[in-house]
Amino acid sequence: MGGKREISLKIRKIHRYLGVFIGLQFLAWTVSGLYFSWTDIDEIHGDQFKRESVPKKSLYSNLISFDSIPVNVGKLNLVSIDNQPYYWINEQLLYDALDGTLKKNISEKEAISVAKQNLIEGLKVDHVELLKTTDSHHEYRGQKLPVYAIHYDHPDLLVAYVDAKSGIFKKIRHESWRWFDFLWMGHTMDYNGRDNFNNLLLRIFSLFGLFTVISGFLLWGTSSPTLKRILK
Repeated sequence: MGGKREISLKIRKIHRYLGVFIGLQFLAWTVSGLYFSWTDIDEIHGDQFKRESVPKKSLYSNLISFDSIPVNVGKLNLVSIDNQPYYWINEQLLYDALDGTLKKNISEKEAISVAKQNLIEGLKVDHVELLKTTDSHHEYRGQKLPVYAIHYDHPDLLVAYVDAKSGIFKKIRHESWRWFDFLWMGHTMDYNGRDNFNNLLLRIFSLFGLFTVISGFLLWGTSSPTLKRILK
């Protein structure tokens, strides 16, 4: 009898220490899971700030032929920047589609024009940044640079990103997305870049979580009078 009690006390002690060790992470998983399940992912992506229908591109005439461009064209997109046509070639080079001149980067004014074409009306620009580098925690991390970050005077601290080389509208970031991103970091336990769902820390805590549940069942099994009566 004493041996069973001693085993029960040891399991209880292990269960208690495991609970203290991973309790905060369990809380982070629960809170973040609640947030994810109660939010509209389209709103997190910022669809409420986008125009329901982006104005159709102008019909351009007198566009130059691809033969006049001094590069081998593997992939091509026609891009409208401030109502002017450009060829975005091989996802690297931007050529004026009317005279064939190479355009290295779009201007700040042109970036604002592209963003305005894609966003709802009534937004007021606060300031614009040209980002050439970002770290692993930046909200535009892992994307091609340089990019214009267009900050708006808005309660949600809205920022639109326009690629500085292609003039293509890329992403929207706002407060709800930032909260989502922060909670996602705690959910995945990737505190370096947020996006690695197979990191070692998460695997360790997942195993500890499993051990906590198992020890809880063992504790119940060694101390439950009801179970003892059933087994007898």
